[in-house]
Amino acid sequence: MPDLSAFPGDFVWGVATSAYQIEGSVDADGRLPSIWDTFCHTPGLVDGGDTGDVACDSYRRLPQDLALLGELGVGAYRFSVAWPRVVPGGAGPANQAGLDYYRRLVDGLLEAGIRPFPTLYHWDLPQALQDRGGWPARDTALRFADYAGIVAGALGDRVTDWGTLNEPLCSAWLGHLNGIMAPGVADPTQAIRASYHLLLGHGLAAQAVRAAAPVPPSVGLVVNPSPCEPASNRPEDVAAARHADGHANRWWLDPVYGRGFPADMRELYGVDLPEHPGDAETIAAPLDFLGVNYYCRAVIAADPGEALGFRQVPVDGATTTAMGWEVHPRGLEDILVRMTDDYGADTLYIMENGSAWPDEPGEDLIVDDPERTAFLDDHLGACAAAIRRGVPLRGYFAWSLMDNFEWAYGYRHRFGLAYVDYPTQRRVLKRSGRHYARLIADHRGAL
Repeated sequence: MPDLSAFPGDFVWGVATSAYQIEGSVDADGRLPSIWDTFCHTPGLVDGGDTGDVACDSYRRLPQDLALLGELGVGAYRFSVAWPRVVPGGAGPANQAGLDYYRRLVDGLLEAGIRPFPTLYHWDLPQALQDRGGWPARDTALRFADYAGIVAGALGDRVTDWGTLNEPLCSAWLGHLNGIMAPGVADPTQAIRASYHLLLGHGLAAQAVRAAAPVPPSVGLVVNPSPCEPASNRPEDVAAARHADGHANRWWLDPVYGRGFPADMRELYGVDLPEHPGDAETIAAPLDFLGVNYYCRAVIAADPGEALGFRQVPVDGATTTAMGWEVHPRGLEDILVRMTDDYGADTLYIMENGSAWPDEPGEDLIVDDPERTAFLDDHLGACAAAIRRGVPLRGYFAWSLMDNFEWAYGYRHRFGLAYVDYPTQRRVLKRSGRHYARLIADHRGAL
C-alpha cells in the first residue's frame, strides 16, 4: 500500500480513456472516418484484424460508464473528444449531434461530482485532413485550432481543464516514422514535419481555447517522457542514450518550454523544419499544467545499423507486462523530478499510468489481477516519493477505466481497472479496480 499521507488534500484521483478506444459508433450521427478507421480497415495492420467500430460501445452506453466511474469513486475523468465526431470533415461547421454527446458526458460527470478533463486530440485525425496532407501539412495545425475553439466555446462554461494533444511523439514517430500506427507512414521527412506541426497545433489550440472558453481555462499538453539510460558505461552507449533522450523527451519538451528544438537532434535528423516567424513563441505558449504519461523506461545501446544509431535493449531479469514493457516505478519518480527541476513545471498530472496482464475472468467475470494491483501501488509509491522531493504533482489518472481497443494491438491486451466482456459489453471491476477505489476512499477518509 502506498503512503497516502504524502498526497495533498486536494489531490485529484481519476481514470482515463480515449475516444477511438471506447466509443464505437464510428458512423453514427454524422461522424466521418478518422485515420484510425482507415488504418484498422487496411488488412494486416492491426492484430487479429480488429477495429474500433464497436470498441466498448461507449457512445451508446454513457449511463453505464458513468455508473462505473461512480463505483470507483474517482474525482475526475480524463476522456478525449473525437475530432471526426465534432468537425467530421476536419474543417468547416460543427456537427451539433457530436457536440451534444460531449455535452451529455460533461453534464453527467458534473452531476456525479466528477471533474471533466477532456483532451482535444488523442490520435484520431479526420481522414479528410489526412487526404489533404495530414500533420506534415501546416494547414492541419490551423484547422486543429479552429476545432479546439469550437469545442471550448461549446463546453467551456462547464469545463475548466483542457489537454491539447496526447503523446505527440506517438503521432509523429509511430505514425509517420515507423509506420506502425495510423496513418501508417514511414518517411523521416514527413515524420519531422508532423512533429513540428503537432507542437505548433498545440500552441495554436492553447490560444484558441483561452480565447473561446467562457470561463478562464487551465490548458496543458500531455507527453509521454521516458528515462533513457545507457546499457553500459561505454562512451558509444552513453552517447546513444543522449540521442534517445533527445528523440523521446527533449524534442518535445525543449520547444514547449521556450528552448527551441534541440540542435543535436536537428543535426541527427538532417531534415529542415518548416519554421515560420513567430512559431517558436506560439509553441512555447505558457502551460497551466503538464500532463505526463508513464509506462516504462528505455535502456539504450548504440547500434550503427539503426537509422538513428541506437536501439532499446531488454533488461535481464526484469519483470515485464503482457506488452513486454519493463515494470520500473523508479522511472516515474525520476521523470517527475526532471520535469520539475529541469523544465520548471509548476503543476503536474499523471494523465496515464497502467499495465496490461493476461487477465482471466472467473465467476461473474471477476478478474483477480495482483500484478496490476502491485503495479498501481508501486507507481503511486513513486508519486509519493516525488511529492516528498518537492514535485508539484496535483493528480493521478490510472489507465484505463476499462479494457478497450488497444490501437495496433487490437483487443488482445487489457489495461482496464474494469473487465469488459465484449460480446455482452458488460463491465465488471477487477480486483485492482476495487483496490484503487479503496485507496481513493481511504485518502478522502484521512482528510
